[in-house]
Amino acid sequence: MELEFLKCHGSGNDFIIIDEWSKDYAFSETERVELAKQLSRRNAVIGSDGILFVLPSSKAHAAMRMFNSDGSEAEMCGNGLRCVARYVLEIAGKDKLTIETMKANLEVARVPDVYEGVQSFEVAIEPVSFETDTLPLKNESRDLISQPIPQLHQSLRFTALSVPNPHLVALVEDINDEMLEEIGNKANANKDILPNGTNVSFVKDLGEGSIFVRTFERGVGLTNACGTAMSASTVVSCVLGNQNLDEVITVLNPGGMVQTKVFKKDESTYAVKLRGNATYEFSGIVDLHLNKEENTQLLEIIEFEEEQALYQQMADFANKKTIKL
Repeated sequence: MELEFLKCHGSGNDFIIIDEWSKDYAFSETERVELAKQLSRRNAVIGSDGILFVLPSSKAHAAMRMFNSDGSEAEMCGNGLRCVARYVLEIAGKDKLTIETMKANLEVARVPDVYEGVQSFEVAIEPVSFETDTLPLKNESRDLISQPIPQLHQSLRFTALSVPNPHLVALVEDINDEMLEEIGNKANANKDILPNGTNVSFVKDLGEGSIFVRTFERGVGLTNACGTAMSASTVVSCVLGNQNLDEVITVLNPGGMVQTKVFKKDESTYAVKLRGNATYEFSGIVDLHLNKEENTQLLEIIEFEEEQALYQQMADFANKKTIKL
């Protein structure tokens, strides 16, 4: 079959959008898993961090489901939600609406550009919880805030939270990719501690309302950016006193930068507003053969060259700040 798709990214975290909402596609659960594996692998016909399926919803304007390149489904994806937000908002001709996700119906909106010329969108990230059973994390207490996990590392202090997908966050003096990858692999292999695995982030505080975040993403590995990880990292930074609630925090990462703001909803839960780019890379048509991957091939591509160039300017600006690390 001929399948239309859109390639996009949020903070360098890249996705394939497949529209089962406004187009005449209806894939089964098995087919969605196979599509993610076949189209998202880096040596595959397109290549991405995962697929965003846009679906009809009885609870919101549309629904989003995100499948990683290994075929696993993520509870939430902040960078992906911004991409879906743009896609649905443009088709609906609106500036604000609601998207259904696995755990919650979330508000999304078009907002002023975070960098000149880079189309930007704000999405709600919630519910945020520190209760370990929401990850789940097998632990003696109900929460784990700035505590060691000896099975992962002897000295680093982790904070566990769900946003609503699972995250471990460690505040560090220096970002060490090799150590992060080692810990990320351990965390996702040790089902006795983390039955569903987790995302793991190292966070370096930059002062003046800024942090740098590097993430090992569950089902992906080291990634340029992860929206929920950046959200989780800002929440932890606020809870541990390095950053302030209700204030804009600039989050730098290898993929660029976003802005976040953390709100306390009650004694135990928080919410985050995540603002950043949703950049289109190219649209196209693929001749899809689900049962014969070797026959799947690209038929057409239309590049969004100006958008990519403008985003690269923003990424270069962010990297100039990051290089001082």
